[in-house]
Amino acid sequence: MMQQFITPKNIYHGKGSIQKLEDIFNEMNVKKVFMLTDPILKELNVIEPIVEIVERNHLDLKISTNVVPEPPLKVGNDVVNEVKTFNPDLVIGVGGGSSLDLAKASAILSTHEGDVEDYLNLTETKELTNEGVPTVLIPTTAGTGAEVTDIAVFSLKDTKDVITHKYLLANYAIVDPVLTYTLPPKVTAASGIDALTHAIEAYTSVNATPITDTLAVEAMKKIVNNIRSAVWNNHDYKARDEMANGSLIAGLSFYNAGVAGVHGLAYPLGGLFKIPHGESNAVLLPYVYNQIWPATMDKMYSLYEVFDIPVEGKTKREVVKEIVQALYDLVVDVGLATSIAEYNIKEEDIETLTQNGLKQERLLKRSPMKFDEALVRKVYEHAYKGW
Repeated sequence: MMQQFITPKNIYHGKGSIQKLEDIFNEMNVKKVFMLTDPILKELNVIEPIVEIVERNHLDLKISTNVVPEPPLKVGNDVVNEVKTFNPDLVIGVGGGSSLDLAKASAILSTHEGDVEDYLNLTETKELTNEGVPTVLIPTTAGTGAEVTDIAVFSLKDTKDVITHKYLLANYAIVDPVLTYTLPPKVTAASGIDALTHAIEAYTSVNATPITDTLAVEAMKKIVNNIRSAVWNNHDYKARDEMANGSLIAGLSFYNAGVAGVHGLAYPLGGLFKIPHGESNAVLLPYVYNQIWPATMDKMYSLYEVFDIPVEGKTKREVVKEIVQALYDLVVDVGLATSIAEYNIKEEDIETLTQNGLKQERLLKRSPMKFDEALVRKVYEHAYKGW
């Protein structure tokens, strides 16, 4: 069977890789740069090395900090209008997933008619017809993988939806781990578990291939072996480097194989209760896999070395159950919530979550186990009651 593997046009990674921006400016004959970033990154001077490179090349620069977590449609449309008004040669997104998603969407929609909602997966009435303004995406978290995907996520009233199209792929992705060194523990933990979720969901996806499997396993190794130290040891820069690499590799895997049940059921948590994306994935990760592992037992079993699970004298089922337990333990160890009740979600909210979760067919169909209404409800119920 023919299979395809897609990546952004160019990826630079490793310490100091943001210096490649100067080459990019020259190659593309850039004169005007629109930079979109989180306001806290500007306040903390995280973006200063990038600003210096732009100024050193005497480019016209506009910096927008019109970024919020889990961006709603209004913010998306506002940023699109900012880009249209400035009319740049290049859009640079700097930050976490929200910054990068807004950069992708605004760069392409600035050359199209209509609003963000006209191009969403669930409500689209218009088609993307051109590649838009070129983009450079620079993550400052090790988790979302947004720099290597063609997806832009937006919050709706009670769930989330996406724009997804090959035109949203970045012209350049730059993953410089130095930009992640000052992340606080909770952001490091949430983004790291997000990356782990990308990897394991890609690995167990019905669309997995030998290439995505190889990348997913390598990503899981890097994340599982380094996330605890990256979260709790401010000076373990090697762990931060490995987390950045793991996130990048996981992104390449899940962009091609897709994510499934964890992400699908996490979307309503973000839409309804504004729980950050990484935390939404973390709080559901063990509960989803505690239900679906029988449908992907061989693949789950093959991860025993990744999670350092002894196998001698044990059945395959016993080993897989220990791996699921290891997922839960990892969420605990990095200090994240293990019950949706910790976010003030009530038991009566489970029905609304269930109905909104079922709408995420695009994601749920990639699961090795079919997510019918009963299974969706069971996951939310278990996530409410706790381990």
